[in-house]
Amino acid sequence: MMRHIFKCGNCKKYTMKETCDCGNKTLFSRPVKYTPNDKFSSYKRKAKIEQYVKRGLL
Repeated sequence: MMRHIFKCGNCKKYTMKETCDCGNKTLFSRPVKYTPNDKFSSYKRKAKIEQYVKRGLL
């Protein structure tokens, strides 16, 4: 059985369980694979730029 590392969205702790100690469901901590032919890449870049502007970094 292959074990994965998960991250809790609430308390930001890493665990190997599907539910965190705080009781919330965990998510994969691994990012999505990059492909040059990604049809959603323009949307991802726009969202990232909007986040930077919102934080005042751009």
